[in-house]
Amino acid sequence: MIKIPPYLQKGDTIGIVCPAGFMETEKVETCIRTIQDWGYGVKIGNTVGGNSQTYFSGTDEERLSDFQQMLDDDEVKAVLCGRGGYGMTRIIDRVDFKKFRKQPKWIIGYSDITVLHAHLYANYYISSLHAPMAGAFNEEGFRNEYVLSIKNALEGKKIKYSVPVHEFNRKGEAIGELIGGNLALLAHITGTDSDIKTRGRILFIEDVGEYSYNIDRMLQQLKRSGKLSKLAGLIVGGFTDMKDTERPFGKPVYEIIRDTVQDYDYPVCFDFPVSHTARNYALKIGVGYKLKITRTKVLLEE
Repeated sequence: MIKIPPYLQKGDTIGIVCPAGFMETEKVETCIRTIQDWGYGVKIGNTVGGNSQTYFSGTDEERLSDFQQMLDDDEVKAVLCGRGGYGMTRIIDRVDFKKFRKQPKWIIGYSDITVLHAHLYANYYISSLHAPMAGAFNEEGFRNEYVLSIKNALEGKKIKYSVPVHEFNRKGEAIGELIGGNLALLAHITGTDSDIKTRGRILFIEDVGEYSYNIDRMLQQLKRSGKLSKLAGLIVGGFTDMKDTERPFGKPVYEIIRDTVQDYDYPVCFDFPVSHTARNYALKIGVGYKLKITRTKVLLEE
């Protein structure tokens, strides 16, 4: 069975780092206060509001060192990634997971952090938390059910989400380990040491800011590599801020996805709240879930 990191107790410390893109310190302040209000301590990494003048929160060496330090710190019981963007791929193969394997802790994030989730699952069979990051706490976000789902997950509450139906849904029931994340990253890690097996699993996908033809190309990559054929079920999250070429691709993104998997018979749900918007529930990677899709509701529960 998947190895579950210890759930948090009041007084535990959560570390915050930026292993990928840059994030200003002031954009983390609400997150810090909220975590403290939840009853936890906070330790801030050097990459949060770092001195980088580039897209990244620091050089590869600085980001690697900061993340490694949080990973190995006995005081830190969970590591929240401040933001995604891009950069985890550049350092993932140099992270030393020797101590982490013996004393796992919750790794929290999404988007570019998909690489880290997949790597932990594929290599060490350790669960992590696909969930909102520090920016989601801003603009009253700390009050919404999606940010609060982080707290619930870290404290060991069983996940049970009921969401509205979508016209493209394919009814059915699936049981399997939940894996997935950002579609672009799932396509890009194919053939690497972070690549995931999908057979018999429930896969979830989401993305942001892509052209329609890019979505189609990435789905074809997953399809050609056999990652879509033997799923237990498919969860399609938000595909936001999509773009199209001057000569249009010809289909909106949900139709592209629907048509890509039309030859398979597993249940599929669309518009599940996992996305680059505020609608982004915390999901435990690698944990067993049941996905039930009926004419009137969609239920995902541990």
